[in-house]
Amino acid sequence: MVNRIPRRPIRYAAVALLAIAPLACISETPDVGELDPVYAPPAEYVEIVSLARGQTFGELLYGAIDANEQAALLLAFQEHASPRRMRQGTEITLRYRPDDEWLRGVDVAVTPDETIRLDRTIVGWESNRIETPVYVDTLYASGEIETVLWNAVVDNPVLADLTFEDRNRLIDHLDRVFQWQVDFSRQIRVGDTYRFAFEREVRPDGSMRAGRLLAAEFVNSGTPYHAVYFDPNDDGRGSYFDLDGESVRRAFLLKPLAYRRISSRYTMSRFHPVLRTWRAHRGVDYAANAGTEVMATSDGVVIHRGPKGSYGNLVEIRHPNGFITRYAHLRAFARDLVVGSRVKQSDVVGYVGMTGLATAPHLHYEMMRGGNHMDPLSVDLPAGDPVPSDDRVRWRTEMTGRVALLETIPRAGPVRSFVAEVESQQEGAASQPAGGAQR
Repeated sequence: MVNRIPRRPIRYAAVALLAIAPLACISETPDVGELDPVYAPPAEYVEIVSLARGQTFGELLYGAIDANEQAALLLAFQEHASPRRMRQGTEITLRYRPDDEWLRGVDVAVTPDETIRLDRTIVGWESNRIETPVYVDTLYASGEIETVLWNAVVDNPVLADLTFEDRNRLIDHLDRVFQWQVDFSRQIRVGDTYRFAFEREVRPDGSMRAGRLLAAEFVNSGTPYHAVYFDPNDDGRGSYFDLDGESVRRAFLLKPLAYRRISSRYTMSRFHPVLRTWRAHRGVDYAANAGTEVMATSDGVVIHRGPKGSYGNLVEIRHPNGFITRYAHLRAFARDLVVGSRVKQSDVVGYVGMTGLATAPHLHYEMMRGGNHMDPLSVDLPAGDPVPSDDRVRWRTEMTGRVALLETIPRAGPVRSFVAEVESQQEGAASQPAGGAQR
């Protein structure tokens, strides 16, 4: 054993010498020195322009190509999009041949996710639709609310590289997921905390095309709320469940608008700002900009659409189990919405306005059952369906993995484990005396 140790490197050295030996018979290659750098001209010269207010696509091309070719280019463009629907600010890239500035192609960014590429060929102009490439990543963030949720998310340093619009979208996702448990417009408290794992599709410029919350936690006044995404059918239409597999959805949304401020609550005595008298206010007013989308809070059938006295433009919806909701002071109604239309929860039914007796744009929202008004902010509503029993094993696996994502966030702490809770219940059941009651 001791004698074999030095032999191994000697054998390797011999192999190396045998490999080098033939090279000694080859004459040395003369050193030609360093070559001067070679300048390679670009394949094309690019000019990026934007469509001005009132300008047409054809007018923008004036001078780049003659009238006949312009007609052929527009005809090729119309195979994928309408030049009449191009908006002010649309980015257009003109691609020229560098030696004679001959226009060889045009790229039109019709949307952030789609570009129409027009190429000049020997037979005319050809067009192709190009989808903006994206990559998928996962964002992790947590924070504590010092003033309002909006500031806590928008000013989070972890999200500083995101566009302002994308940070707003994260707030909207949180609001939509937790809208059945927490009303972000009235229940938020200083000291509340949040954390989430968000999967997104990112464009080359860093903006977000789409995304969804994989898991999220919101602690409101010491009470934790959890939402974990689960798609049992793998069809992209999954839903959110708490750590026990119960749906976070309810029969009704807590509010018919995205994150907005309550300007007036349900009360039996309120001083009316227009009539200048004290009277009951049997609904909730949400302050919002004119044109803000108004959503149906539950599935139902439209039973009124149109003006109705002091309500102004009103939509009234009948829901199962005797519920009726009203959406008043609307500026306009959703397209194709008529009496008899069936709507789903979160469908847009109209847009905030100030018709009827209103002093500023807002939505007046009412809820009734059996002809009696109810306070929409205090109604206890039933939950949706839980995770199907046949999918419980898969749910536990996916839930555990997604909750683990939340626990990887620095200083966020552990999340109560559904699996551990189930094992605890099983141990408790096993320790009961024979014949004892089991849950």
